Amino acid sequence: MIGGAIDSWLTHLSARKLQHSHGKSLPTRFIDTPVGAVRTYDSGSAKPCVVMVPDGPNVIEHYAALIDRLAQEWRVVCFDMPGFGHSLPQRSYTHSLDQGAQAVLGVLDSLGIEHTTLAFSCANGFYALRAAKLAPARVSHLLLSQTPSLAAMHAWTARVIPKPLRMPVVGQVAAWIFRNKAASSWYGAALPRTTDPQPLRMKALDALESGACFCLAGVVQGLAKEQMASLCGVTTPCTMIWGEQDRSHRQTDPCSLHACVPHAEIVRFADCGHFPDIEQPERFADVLMSRMTNGA
Repeated sequence: MIGGAIDSWLTHLSARKLQHSHGKSLPTRFIDTPVGAVRTYDSGSAKPCVVMVPDGPNVIEHYAALIDRLAQEWRVVCFDMPGFGHSLPQRSYTHSLDQGAQAVLGVLDSLGIEHTTLAFSCANGFYALRAAKLAPARVSHLLLSQTPSLAAMHAWTARVIPKPLRMPVVGQVAAWIFRNKAASSWYGAALPRTTDPQPLRMKALDALESGACFCLAGVVQGLAKEQMASLCGVTTPCTMIWGEQDRSHRQTDPCSLHACVPHAEIVRFADCGHFPDIEQPERFADVLMSRMTNGA
């Protein structure tokens, strides 16, 4: 709990020192959920709905091209999870599975969405899975990216995340101090060697300079306490897109997701890294819309 309090204090401190953002912003607003207010984009229509969340340090603006493509045929909602982007975390927010699911379901409640497809990536995929388990009637399909089993993610954390970030208090302070450096270096490791990381990197740094948060230590520590049993038993149709050029996950088996979602379909993007949804938005949209159409 003390880690959550420190994250909340530090992120609010950064937000009070807002600087002008030079990047083009999408029209958003803050909506209330049981675990705090979250920054949200909503294309707003009566069409079938897809809800997405950025994988930090990405923010809503990273999804502009994908949103434009999807909004031609669907209602698109995109929001920053608490502790990321401009959704500042409350003192009590510890990135647990249940709290993450409450954020997801709280957005659906606030926007009057009865059922939707959830398109989440990496660690956020676990919150989507938990939401689908808690409220199966409200989630028609899960489209995950770079979300293996929770056990595989724990192993990934041990390999990739520096030990200080896994320590309460020390991790929160270090993540805040080095948030710009961590965000900048992450794109170089997460993207294929043939992809220029600069456009994504600059958009993330611009967001951080305008008060966005990147509570990496908080989410790492929160999910480290969770067990696979909390995600087993999900019956919602599930597709996972896996970017095979993600060097951070070169030792991760994408099929490990079958340990908790045996029916999950694995679709491989051979030329993508950690962010197949924004690296190849057209192709990602095609997969997403085909699953939504089949489930409609």
